Amino acid sequence: MEVISERKEKIIYRDGENAVKLFSKKFPKSDILNEALNQSRVEETGLPIPALKSVSVINGQWAITMEYVEGKTLAEIMQEDPDNIEKYMDEFVDLQLLVHSKKAPLLNKLKDKMNRKISSLTTVDATTRYELHTRLESMPKHDKVCHGDFNPSNIIIDSQGNPHIIDWSHATQGNAAADAARTYLIFALRYKDLADMYLNTFCKKTDTAKQYVQQWLPIVAASQLVKRVEGEEEFLRSWIDVVDYS
Repeated sequence: MEVISERKEKIIYRDGENAVKLFSKKFPKSDILNEALNQSRVEETGLPIPALKSVSVINGQWAITMEYVEGKTLAEIMQEDPDNIEKYMDEFVDLQLLVHSKKAPLLNKLKDKMNRKISSLTTVDATTRYELHTRLESMPKHDKVCHGDFNPSNIIIDSQGNPHIIDWSHATQGNAAADAARTYLIFALRYKDLADMYLNTFCKKTDTAKQYVQQWLPIVAASQLVKRVEGEEEFLRSWIDVVDYS
């Protein structure tokens, strides 16, 4: 099998017409099964995603097997063709809005997931956690499909120009502005020069006030801080600390 990519505690292989995501033995079984369940539930909405084929154990390690999609990630295409970056950003946001147009009532609720993450954030003080919980509870409740990690590296464009959205491990149902705030955060961390372009494009296409998306930023920053990714902590803490809790 050919290695497609390696990430922390998982390796993705190509095996003919299949892509096999092989998890380390330390990876929680419940998270693997939840990811497969998320993908199957989102697949039922008709969104363009690789078809789930099986969940199995290979040499003592859990694996998710899905349809292999030949192509380049949108991140690679944007890097190779910077002159057309605005066009690609338009297409990227349109695809995210397509995700948000769907409903999958059996997905976990975004607010529940965020509340759990804030509660587990022992690296910030109790007062800050209380304020984050309060802000989260005040935000409108919606039930749109939210990807949770929507960024150009999770979109594969095939040879016919068709997009395929991958990695549904963080999918929930909830407020689209929270998903947009999460995407803005990813841009700010990985593609800093594109973060404002993304937010402007999203808000213009959805007629959403930037301030509304920005209200979610401390919450999504807190949820990312839980992961303790090296090099991110100071940046994320600044987003949590500077917010005005009114």
